[in-house]
Amino acid sequence: MRGICEPVKRDDHVALHRAFDAARFGAARTLDLRSSMPTAADAVRRSELWLRQAQMMRAGEVLVITGRGLGSPGGVGVVREAIVTHLGKLRRRGVVATVGEHTPGSFVVTLAPVRALFESVRRSRVRLANPDPVDQQLFAALAPETRAALQQLAECTLDELGAPRSARFVKDEMQRQFTLLSGALQPGLADPDGRLRDLIAIAMDAMVAGD
Repeated sequence: MRGICEPVKRDDHVALHRAFDAARFGAARTLDLRSSMPTAADAVRRSELWLRQAQMMRAGEVLVITGRGLGSPGGVGVVREAIVTHLGKLRRRGVVATVGEHTPGSFVVTLAPVRALFESVRRSRVRLANPDPVDQQLFAALAPETRAALQQLAECTLDELGAPRSARFVKDEMQRQFTLLSGALQPGLADPDGRLRDLIAIAMDAMVAGD
């Protein structure tokens, strides 16, 4: 039994810290990049997909664990540095609101409101103006009900912008919104159209509520 004045050992301290994190964030709001030891590029791809999904689900505050990278060449955490840089990019894209260092190997990330994502798109419309061929093929294969929901979202967005609902404007806006929302879809989903409709509904709710 530990004495009252006996100092807490480092391993015990780490275990206690992790227990507090598990209680605060839970598995659903924790991205652990340390355990799987991905490359920097894989970590960036995983983190972007996961954070975009978490934003659309209104997760609020999440924990991203990178590890300190003590085993990396020169003791510099390659994954940690790559994630720090990418989180800065996601702030500019309207996905992340704030980032704070939680421990030397983890960060608390506050996700931006869903509406901020669409505000970001409005400020940088050129970025999504010319979708790649893969996006165009996926867009063309959408189910009729998904296309109808996407059209409704596009028309509402154009109304907010004060832009006309011409056929060309609506089509271009549908493609932009599809490119934006499909970035939050996990590869290999059994029903990607159904999940996309869920994301469209969330986006519509956010637009109406001003979230």
